[in-house]
Formats: sequence, C-alpha cells, structure tokens
Amino acid sequence: MTTSTILVINGPNLNLLGARDPNQYGAKTLDEINQILQNEFNTLSPSGKIYFFQSNHEGAIIDFIQQERTASGLIINPGALTHYSYALADALRDFPGKKAEVHLSNILERETWRAVFVTRDACDQVFMGKREDSYREALAWILGQLKASI
Repeated sequence: MTTSTILVINGPNLNLLGARDPNQYGAKTLDEINQILQNEFNTLSPSGKIYFFQSNHEGAIIDFIQQERTASGLIINPGALTHYSYALADALRDFPGKKAEVHLSNILERETWRAVFVTRDACDQVFMGKREDSYREALAWILGQLKASI
C-alpha cells in the first residue's frame, strides 16, 4: 500500500473565514474546514498524512510548495492570488504531484475581475462554488487519482 501525503494550502485572508462575508464564504472557520478534511482523509487514507498551511504572504506559500515537493498532491485555495500571481502559478507548475485548486464561492459569478485566474492552468482540476464541499471534492478527487495511478 502506498502512503499518500497531501498538502492543503490556503492563501491570503482565508484565516478570517467564519468572520468574513458568510454570504460568499459560509460560516465555517478555516480550522473547522481543516478538521472536516482531516476526518475525511483519515477515513479515505488511514495510512497517509495530511498537512495544513495558511499564509497571507505569497512568498511563504511558494516556499512551502517548493519545500514539500515530495508530497503526493496538494489542494490550494490561493484566495485573491489566483487572479494575478504568476509566481505562484509557476511554483504550482513545478510541483510534480496532483494539484487541485479550490474556491469556496463560484468566482466566475462574482465581480468581472475575478473571472481571470492565472493559477487554474497550473492545476489539474478546479473545484469551486460549494463552500467547504469544494475542499472535500478536491480531496476525494486527488486520492482517487493517486489510487488509480498505483
């Protein structure tokens, strides 16, 4: 049995979930979402490892991705970095594992400037518009992809 290591990375302002515009992002805090993912991961991949990282700083996120290149996959909610961070997109392209981008809201149905997301093409799949279920779907997808590649 192969052991999967999954990274869950959250970008700027996501540390404020639960207090930040619940109509767009839901009422759950980032810690609550992380706990949901931890529980789901423990069920789907009991021998694996999942690590959570959040930063409001683009460089710290890029450093984390580069330092954790041996992970099997990553789930990233880049927050607003998705709309302009070519440096983050490059770091994602260089990450060899499976990659899923997540957004709590459907960014294509919001302000027009949010329709541009430069990180999308650097990821294998995008999940959005389902609040915390976007993360759950991304986790199930990555684990399914990893299982299929064994």
